[in-house]
Amino acid sequence: MKEDYLRIRMSKRRMDKLRLYSQMKDTTMTHVVENWIDSLKIPENGNSDAG
Repeated sequence: MKEDYLRIRMSKRRMDKLRLYSQMKDTTMTHVVENWIDSLKIPENGNSDAG
């Protein structure tokens, strides 16, 4: 699997929250973000009014 990189800016408060959450779950911040992305629901039928 080829890996890509994501670089984002966020407030120190959010960064600290992410860091604390990942420590509490005994996982990495990357894993927390990947799990969140995987949980996103994408409509299968492309339910959009733009077309």
